[in-house]
Amino acid sequence: MASPELTSLRSPRVTAARRLAKRGFRGKERRFIAEGPQAVREAVAHRGGEERTLIELYATPEASERHADIIAAARAAGAPVLTATDEVVAEMCDTVTPQGIVGLCRFLDVPFEDILRARPKLVAVLAHVRDPGNAGTVLRCADAAGADAVVLTDASVDLYNAKSVRASAGSLFHLPVAVGVTVEQAVAGLREAGVRLLAADGAGERDLDAELDEGTMGGPTAWIFGNEAWGLPAQTRALADEVVRVPIHGRAESLNLATAAAVCLYASARAQRASGGCRSVTFS
Repeated sequence: MASPELTSLRSPRVTAARRLAKRGFRGKERRFIAEGPQAVREAVAHRGGEERTLIELYATPEASERHADIIAAARAAGAPVLTATDEVVAEMCDTVTPQGIVGLCRFLDVPFEDILRARPKLVAVLAHVRDPGNAGTVLRCADAAGADAVVLTDASVDLYNAKSVRASAGSLFHLPVAVGVTVEQAVAGLREAGVRLLAADGAGERDLDAELDEGTMGGPTAWIFGNEAWGLPAQTRALADEVVRVPIHGRAESLNLATAAAVCLYASARAQRASGGCRSVTFS
């Protein structure tokens, strides 16, 4: 194995990476850390416009051998690759047991207007989601369901929180995400783009099964998801075209946010495909 190039915890690179654990520094520098082979692999493949998303890659000698394909792809893409000790990589990470490979990445969110111009057919709007793990998991669900975009409003958690990035399992790099818009702006823009707004809420008057049975879900749809603990505020529910609940057929008290989001997004995806809806949405 090659000797590590980075050995000091006081290295300027290590210090800069650790600062990105704070939202303020991430926002100022528009950079974040992606941990683990799955996230780094997707970061290597992603480009934001003319720039590659991955700025630098750091890996322990052991991880460099174990993930030689990622290392080779990063070098082929022109990204600097540096080997580091286990202690240095751990210092850059947020996890208790790091996987030995991390990437320094540029922000990759897109303007909300870009999403609207692409005429999306399926969108997840995270209106009041505060838990980073839930935010990343909903993003992963949206990716799996074939959604065209995700919108995180200004009332939601930071997209680049380390837990959000990990929970997305690489999906952060797969589909356009807009951040920082207000709920009102998101709703108004999507409605003007011809998208039907459905608020997911356990107290909704409409039933998801009824929506499917009545054939009303085949068109462009945005699902609005709320806070993990208290759902959506009344003023947000009032903005939607319908407030829809996922039916509970058993004895469970409720579904958690990510599970409910997966059910709703997959219901829309199936309805749109059954109706022959267009799924060809591209972003430059």
